Amino acid sequence: MHTEAFKTLKLAGPIIVGELAQMALHIVDAAMVGTISYKHLAAAALVLNVMNIPFILGIGMTISVSQLVSLSNGRNDVPAVSHYFFNGFLLCTCTAVFISVSLVLGRGVLAHLGQDAEVVALALPFMKLLGLSVIPMILFMALKQFADGLEYTKTAMLLSLLALPVNILLNWLLIYGNWGFPRMELTGAGWATIITRTLIFVALGVVIFRHPIFQKYMAERHAQWRLNRKTWSRLLAIGIPSSLQIGMEAGAFALSGILIGTISVVAQAAHQIALSCASFTFMVSLGLAQACSIRTSNALGNGDWLRIKKIGASTLLVALIYGVVCAFGFALLKNWLPPFFNSNAEVLQLAGVLLLLAAVFQISDSTQTIGAGLLRGIKDVTLPTFLIAIAYWVVGLPVGYFLAVKYKLGAQGLWLGLILGLTLSSILLILRFRGRVVKQLAVAGAS
Repeated sequence: MHTEAFKTLKLAGPIIVGELAQMALHIVDAAMVGTISYKHLAAAALVLNVMNIPFILGIGMTISVSQLVSLSNGRNDVPAVSHYFFNGFLLCTCTAVFISVSLVLGRGVLAHLGQDAEVVALALPFMKLLGLSVIPMILFMALKQFADGLEYTKTAMLLSLLALPVNILLNWLLIYGNWGFPRMELTGAGWATIITRTLIFVALGVVIFRHPIFQKYMAERHAQWRLNRKTWSRLLAIGIPSSLQIGMEAGAFALSGILIGTISVVAQAAHQIALSCASFTFMVSLGLAQACSIRTSNALGNGDWLRIKKIGASTLLVALIYGVVCAFGFALLKNWLPPFFNSNAEVLQLAGVLLLLAAVFQISDSTQTIGAGLLRGIKDVTLPTFLIAIAYWVVGLPVGYFLAVKYKLGAQGLWLGLILGLTLSSILLILRFRGRVVKQLAVAGAS
């Protein structure tokens, strides 16, 4: 088990660093915008909450690329890897354009969500720019998933790390108007995001198409780079449920943020601070989930269910330990982290309370993410999607809304509902994975 845990962590390391770097971009944006005013922070939170669901659906679609590339790589099928890369990238391109156009044309919805009028006015131009930035970001993720599926993870990690200082510099120039640049405030953060995402997409594309490591897959392009209806069906069969799975959780938090925004601007700003911190720790769990998913998919290509069992057990143990560490960290730092985002006393006090609640769900958040990743690795995505939907949307959100409105608990009530949803999701997904593995090993033993 220790060997499998080490192999998963070795693969996950660069993925995690890359995910943390991407999340750090959002946190830096929130922190730099929050220095202007808490209404600017609330406007950024509103846009991110509204965009989160469609954006996550797009990211989920890219997962189908790594899954089928990894499965084919486990079978040493180079032509199939190239074929899935080409069709997967085209599918992700169509998805990215559709999401981007929908967000840009539909940004007027911000005015109909019961939010503060000044916050909406600040948010509208920011949403247009972030909507456009979806295209280079999803295309970057599609290329990244291809490389990750082949277990070449370091290049995307390095680019994600390099994007951080570039984004900070652009924010400094465009948000505050330094070195003669116009002071654009929240709009400047939007332009910085578009430029940074475009640069890392182009850079990773050059590496994949020019580096010797990937040349054997590029060499198959004349024979394999053709549209195929069955291939798109396979990609969609994984991509749509994966998108929905990730979207269920992200959507629950996004809808909670919108509902919290109807309570007060202070509550929305505090929610964004706590959510930014919780999302940062979640990126480690997400990186682990991607790594164990790739490894189980590779093992599935070889039909090795005993190895799949070992990968699952070892990764869940790592997730459990990590969740405990994060829980203690949030509990200890609940009054230290919020001042990095804003100085308003009411915002800071509420953010500290929400961070304490975030500490409670760290264990279940980590383990449920791994459970979903393991099930994707063995191509079990349909039933888990329904299980996640029940946990969040039938149980978690309704209970949270009831606590927030009926018992007047406000933002805290919604977060208590999220804790319940995460915990139920974790239990259901782990039981599902265990049941599938036991069944397959029993079949193998009988034969």
